[in-house]
Amino acid sequence: MQYNLIKKSEFDNVRSFAGDWATKMQLFADMCRYNTLVAVKKAGSGHLGSSLSAMDITTYLYLNEMNVFEVGFDSPDRDIYFSSKGHDVPGLYSLFFALGIIPEEKLLMLRRLHGLDGHPEVRQQGIEASTGSLGMGISKGKGMAWAKSYNKNKGHVYVLTGDGEFQEGQIYESLQATAHQKINNITAIMDHNKYQTDMLVADVNNIEDVVEKVKAFGWHVVRINGHDYNVLKKTFYDLKKVTDKPKMIIADTIKGRGVSFMEKPLTETFEGKTLYKWHSGAPDDESYDKGLAELTDAINKLAQKLGVGKIQIPDNKSEGKPITKLDKEFVTEAYGEALVELAKTNKKFVVLDGDLSADCKLRNFEKTYPSRFIENGIAEQDMVSMAGGLARMGLVPVVNTFASFLAARANEQIYNNAGEKTKIIYTCHFSGMIPAGPGKSHQSVRDISLFGALPNITIIQPCNGEETKWATEYCVNQAEENCMLRLVIGPSPEKIELPKNYKFKIGVGAELTEGKDAILFGYGPVMLHEALVAGDYLKKIGFGLKVINMPWLNKIDKEWLKKVIADQKKIFVLEDHSAVGGLGDRLLNVLVEVGEIVGPASSGRNQTTPRLVKEFTNFGLKEYPECGTPLEVLEFHKLDGKSLAQRISGVKNFETEKSVKQKYTADAPQ
Repeated sequence: MQYNLIKKSEFDNVRSFAGDWATKMQLFADMCRYNTLVAVKKAGSGHLGSSLSAMDITTYLYLNEMNVFEVGFDSPDRDIYFSSKGHDVPGLYSLFFALGIIPEEKLLMLRRLHGLDGHPEVRQQGIEASTGSLGMGISKGKGMAWAKSYNKNKGHVYVLTGDGEFQEGQIYESLQATAHQKINNITAIMDHNKYQTDMLVADVNNIEDVVEKVKAFGWHVVRINGHDYNVLKKTFYDLKKVTDKPKMIIADTIKGRGVSFMEKPLTETFEGKTLYKWHSGAPDDESYDKGLAELTDAINKLAQKLGVGKIQIPDNKSEGKPITKLDKEFVTEAYGEALVELAKTNKKFVVLDGDLSADCKLRNFEKTYPSRFIENGIAEQDMVSMAGGLARMGLVPVVNTFASFLAARANEQIYNNAGEKTKIIYTCHFSGMIPAGPGKSHQSVRDISLFGALPNITIIQPCNGEETKWATEYCVNQAEENCMLRLVIGPSPEKIELPKNYKFKIGVGAELTEGKDAILFGYGPVMLHEALVAGDYLKKIGFGLKVINMPWLNKIDKEWLKKVIADQKKIFVLEDHSAVGGLGDRLLNVLVEVGEIVGPASSGRNQTTPRLVKEFTNFGLKEYPECGTPLEVLEFHKLDGKSLAQRISGVKNFETEKSVKQKYTADAPQ
């Protein structure tokens, strides 16, 4: 399939044309919408709904309001714009291409290694703040605005927020502090498209009357149509007269603006609530063709109305592939099934969600046991503390959201709960490096260390659906302390086959392959797949690698460990996490404790005691995780199967490369 953009020269022609101003703006924005759809389709994922709803706002700002092209992006006197929610960045990238900030080839590398991150990162020119975890934007913006005043620099700060984002507690901290600190050179703009993820904001956690709420904090607030360019122009003109308060624009917009079927929710409802399909993900071929056709028609009509002449719109017809069911295992699906089954006999546990019920496969539980399901919205700290209250009253809360947001944003609340000696199950979805397309804000590679410092917690990462059900049952029915259940959200590259005699027992792993030249401990479907690929490479050169599935990330049976490594001289650990604070650190401590590896002052041994001849190596991240396809990112960090085989054996070239099957492909969608 070919992916072709409307060329920058076409945008230049429109921008320089002297016709009706509002029509020109709308044409420019719709051309950006066209390129956004192409870029997301090529990436295989991305956020279309928010990109399209915010496009008119960003187009207006950059073409009419901001001074960055006059003073330069490095000028301390520049106007600053960034999106706090970050989901809309594919649309912003398309605008950047139209304005000459990024080249064509880079826009077509959305969510690819060395391309454009799935959420904003400051390493790209024009991106003023790294965002992705919601609620931080106004706080960061007021810091920039305060610094401008302190340094006596010109320029205004504009921050775009989402409406669902207004469920985050930090938003209200920033609203109060900005007004109290008299920071008046900032304007926040809410992209009020009424939907968050796949449900109405009003159904998840209603934020209205948002105008009166923000006014109460001391802001000057207006509510407008965010798609009407004449209204936008008048609003920003009027706001320049307001110099004694921070300003907020509540811009009513339509999610998916410009593509008719993306502007409407699905006809399907859930418990009487409408569902929205186009928050994230690439469109299928049929929808892609239909969306491009609608935008092409709109562009042609606007060009005719403006009198600018025909816009050269490239051919991007899809291959027309029918939708096929992905024949892959999702451990999250097994988790959702397990919760429903366990609820039949255990009435003590309740399930909490942070606006990710569909992603975390909780919808069936929500439908089957609505009285035991609590939707907290985008408010992780509130959700975790509520879970603490539920636990104090004798219930067992099961808390669900993405690992990055749960482990980090609510860490103090988790710590507080732990000190009360109650039992809470924290299910951290989207754990590890893969999928990597959304970028480092969503790649959770520090959650094990954040939870692991707690003395009364069991951390588990299952490797397949079957083990996921066992782990969920253990957490709900058997565990006597807090549990952290770590789940990969994407499809497993392959189903990890466990030994038929394997028993899910605390502290004990499973031998997946035999080998006496080295042993490798891993966990989770992504890294165990790479470990098995490495084993296949090594087998071709006569090197036997014993691969161990170790789901218990902080509980290790000492006698089992001594037995499984007895005939090994080289011990490796493969982390789906930072090299610091993961399974490797825990294993090393236990190995020292049982005398298999001798430390400088271990076990009272003196310096004359000979060291045991065992090498220990931990493979994990030592930098921020990169954005890209699974294989791109794994290869970059040298954690793919082939790289692991090279690092383990010291052999640089494997002539048998083609005979080893890697389940991930270079263009695997994110």
